[in-house]
Amino acid sequence: MKQVLSFEKPIIELKEKIHELKNMAEENNLTLDDEINTMEQRLKRLEQEIYDHLSIWDRIQVARHPERPTSLDYIEKLFTNFIELHGDRLYRDDPAIITGIAKYKEVPVTVVAQQRGKNTKENLHRNFASPHPEGYRKAIRQMKLAEKFNRPIICFIDTKGAHPGKGAEERGQGEAIARNLMEMAHLTVPIIAVVIGEGGSGGALGIGLADHVHMLENAMYSVISPEGAASILWKDATKAEEAAKSLKITAKDLKALGIIDEIIPEVKGGAHRDFDMQVAYVDTYIEKSFNYLTTIDRQSLPNIRWEKYKKIGEITE
Repeated sequence: MKQVLSFEKPIIELKEKIHELKNMAEENNLTLDDEINTMEQRLKRLEQEIYDHLSIWDRIQVARHPERPTSLDYIEKLFTNFIELHGDRLYRDDPAIITGIAKYKEVPVTVVAQQRGKNTKENLHRNFASPHPEGYRKAIRQMKLAEKFNRPIICFIDTKGAHPGKGAEERGQGEAIARNLMEMAHLTVPIIAVVIGEGGSGGALGIGLADHVHMLENAMYSVISPEGAASILWKDATKAEEAAKSLKITAKDLKALGIIDEIIPEVKGGAHRDFDMQVAYVDTYIEKSFNYLTTIDRQSLPNIRWEKYKKIGEITE
């Protein structure tokens, strides 16, 4: 059984009752079709009632679900002939960021993604998807190559934030992210970014300055985590749920603010509940952006991108 979140317990309990009833009918050769159908209809209504009215904190729990699909899961399904390329040619390879070349709908593209692990061992290897400076330098190196060979860039964002350790700061964490923002602003190839889980602060922005930014329905994208905001505002990380309500970190909030372009629907219960269906949803939005952006004159893209980001934060009186 998949890990159950607190708000899903009534659904799981009803599913177990239906399963028990089916087993009882089979073992005792009973006809309980009417009772089972009634309970299944009740389950359908309960799922709709719960999943259609998730709170902000509920969505954060879904975004952080340990079984939520990772960037590599999407890469495997969406692209063909993917070849991972390693290293920043300055210090080392950072496993928290994956870069490579692939084909999307038979068109060569460059893929850049933040990768978390699915268990403790993988998370330690991937540094819990918190990139070091060399990860961002690897990413921009591949993006510059994409520009040289006229390959569109597709990015997957999924990080709590850039690594804040002493070594990362000594190697220029802030400079690496800032340089990525500068370089991405001037690239003359289309850039599409998809927030698939958590999008944390500058760690997400380091690969997120795109022509089109899409976001899964239950993902989050914020300047700081709810726990971090609560620690600063109230000196109490346990008030994270209260902080989350003020941060405007959900897809719906960010669409209204013009920070993201489209909200990608999620299957009931989250992307991990039916990954094949979720891939189909993500593919639809990427393909739409891909087909549109690849028709734009390359030299016009930086100016269009600049105008897009200038509008964020405009105030009307």
